[in-house]
Amino acid sequence: MTTNLTEKVVLVTGASSGIGEATALALSKAGARVAVGARRTDRLRSLVDDASGEMLALDLDVTDQPSVEAAVAATLARFGRLDVLVNNAGVMLSGPILGADTTEWIRMVETNLLGSMFAVHAALPHLVETRGAVVQISSTSGRTASAASAVYAATKFGITAFSEALRQEVTAQGVRVIVVEPGFVATELADHITDQAIRSLAQDMARSMRTLRPEDIAGAILYALAQPEHVAVNEILIRPTDQTR
Repeated sequence: MTTNLTEKVVLVTGASSGIGEATALALSKAGARVAVGARRTDRLRSLVDDASGEMLALDLDVTDQPSVEAAVAATLARFGRLDVLVNNAGVMLSGPILGADTTEWIRMVETNLLGSMFAVHAALPHLVETRGAVVQISSTSGRTASAASAVYAATKFGITAFSEALRQEVTAQGVRVIVVEPGFVATELADHITDQAIRSLAQDMARSMRTLRPEDIAGAILYALAQPEHVAVNEILIRPTDQTR
């Protein structure tokens, strides 16, 4: 017996492309009512048009705490409840530590780590009410750090640590915490790398394997959310078959 997602209310951050977009569409197809947040609101309008069910587009910058709080409030105003938060917003600006542009470090920490924390903080009282779930999109980099990805990995390790502490705090209240750790996924993530050598390396690595698709990760998220309430799938590590580390 699995939990029916029909009429569940889900807020997805970073929903304008990639994993967030695919997850929002999959949840909508499964019957959930979905609020989608991102800075690129023009893309969200197209996403709403493609959705199977009711979907709300929100102008959301996860690095801005009032923006996050406003997105949660707008979701509640539209749908009256919140059952699931999918923390997907993130950026990967890989590069060596020596000579790094530290403004890129700040952007990664603020987006990947603080942004997810802000979203949990705003959503958690409502998830406790509904005995809901938090889905944290991490990475294989949250398990194994690599050269030229130190800060990105640090943010993903941070998500894992934050999520485990969160799980211990709220599991007795029926809130499930799910950490999803994808390997190489065919998204725009590597396109944002400003170091041309590292960007080319990442693109070459992606071309060397059959990468995951955003829909693969969306399927894993739906699997975890669809389990009976007494079953908590706390962690999913998902790599392309061809990825060695």
